[in-house]
Amino acid sequence: MIYACTVMPSPTGDLTLIATDAGLAAVLWRDSNRLQARYAPRVEAPDHPVIAAAVTQLSEYFAGTRTSFDVPLDPTGTVFQRAVWAALLTIPYGETRSYADIAHAIGQPTATRAVGAANGRNPISIVTPCHRVIGKSGALTGFGGGIANKDLLLALERRVSGVPQLL
Repeated sequence: MIYACTVMPSPTGDLTLIATDAGLAAVLWRDSNRLQARYAPRVEAPDHPVIAAAVTQLSEYFAGTRTSFDVPLDPTGTVFQRAVWAALLTIPYGETRSYADIAHAIGQPTATRAVGAANGRNPISIVTPCHRVIGKSGALTGFGGGIANKDLLLALERRVSGVPQLL
């Protein structure tokens, strides 16, 4: 399989968007070396319909005019990871959940650490909102794009949604 891709500038730095004909496969941060290798070979294709839709929707998100995404998704992962990622998609814009909340949501309340690991392997950052998952205490925890970008994304959503406090 050859993946379509493009690099999109954003307020969080350059994002690499990767797609198949079925949907968006990845939104990767500049330093996502571990994930970059998974999506090869690639061809620069900014006009690919999935890539073009993702660029438009992410641009609207960063502008504060989009609160949900409808670009088709095509993530690659284990059954457990895909369950976690599906649960992430249910977190409302401007809100957060803890890793324990996600573990309960997928019916595995003792799998908090495994949820954290799956969250960290989410290939479709921002669109599948792993940034909305925080520590049970409310602390911002690990994030592939860095804690500063996680804070930026949450602040954007808080400002647009009017949610005064997260969690």
